[in-house]
Amino acid sequence: MAAHAEATPDSEATAGLTPPVHRPDRQAFSHVERHIMADTAKPKGRAAKSSGTRKRGRKDTSPGLSNEKPEILLDYYRRMLFLRRFEERTAQAYTQARIGGYCHLNLGEEATIVGLMSALREDDYLFTNYRDHGYAIEKGMDPRRVMAELYGRTDGVAKGWGGSMHMYDTATRMLGGYGIVGGQLPLAAGAALAITYRGGDEVVMCQMGDGTTNIGAWHESLNIAKLWNLPVVFVVINNFTGMGTTVEMSSAEPDLYKRGAAFRIEGERVDGRDVLAVRDTTTRLVERARKEQTPFLLEAWSYRMKGHSVVDPAKYRTDEQKEEARSEQNDPIRLFDRQLTEAGILTDELREEMAASVKAEVAEAADFAENSPHPDVSTLFDYTYATPVPNESTRMPADPVFAE
Repeated sequence: MAAHAEATPDSEATAGLTPPVHRPDRQAFSHVERHIMADTAKPKGRAAKSSGTRKRGRKDTSPGLSNEKPEILLDYYRRMLFLRRFEERTAQAYTQARIGGYCHLNLGEEATIVGLMSALREDDYLFTNYRDHGYAIEKGMDPRRVMAELYGRTDGVAKGWGGSMHMYDTATRMLGGYGIVGGQLPLAAGAALAITYRGGDEVVMCQMGDGTTNIGAWHESLNIAKLWNLPVVFVVINNFTGMGTTVEMSSAEPDLYKRGAAFRIEGERVDGRDVLAVRDTTTRLVERARKEQTPFLLEAWSYRMKGHSVVDPAKYRTDEQKEEARSEQNDPIRLFDRQLTEAGILTDELREEMAASVKAEVAEAADFAENSPHPDVSTLFDYTYATPVPNESTRMPADPVFAE
């Protein structure tokens, strides 16, 4: 069995580092950490020289703004702001009973989403879990149709059949939105296999939550992805809590980016509050997967600002933990706002203009959804099967079991 090693300097110093929400007595890591399988041909026990670690702080965690075009940075900011306002409007619509079923929001995950999606080509594929609204919009779906899908209307991206957890659109190559924890992993591996079978150069990104790393489909999918050298990047969104259970209480190895080591899959961890760090790290892994035809693992950590779903009061968190999750220090939009303001890129006038245009666009999406028709009852059994099935049952709840 190969030994474990960090790709960063100071393997011993960084191996146990984790976001300070769980281990406040330890130092925070820099914006990227790596974990790879060591070359078995090298002598065992060799360790890289230490370069030290950094305490938590924003000044050294990002590649910086100096080499970035201001228009790109402002575009990232507006996209993040749009996702925040869209999800806030979604929460409002849910409390007004305009949205039914389960509903999970991306509040606090905006920088991660924009960074991840900025690293993909239009023809790359995306699979996500049920916290998928922001990913759907960033992958190219019309926000109006996303909102209509949340409302369960026929103008939705899945004609109202999917709802919050099942955004799907072949045109943008986002193939779900999956409500079953880990359900998307085997399908993502299958899509990557199809790419290699056809000789394509697309890449599959498979997003999931931290709790998925303890599901059987996780082990099966990562194992087959490495055995068959599939071009897929598995992305774990670590918000420290799988529903109501902390990562350290549920995972024997809480440093989730190391969990691919059993399959000889290289893993990295990135500060999910930092849109540029996420973009750059993801771009590198995606392009390596494309060129080398092999899977990678990325863990992006950020704070979930509210409960697991819209109706979850998050009583498993202390008041201090709730305040920490919503603090300016951990709010990706307020952090980026401050960076852009200090750099002279975001002015008060620009901020107000963006806020107004985002508000109007979100309101337009809500109006579009409100005015979209409900599905007709007669279409209830449409799309149950891809092709006609003999003796398919179309019995309604009030219909007799046996026809007279």
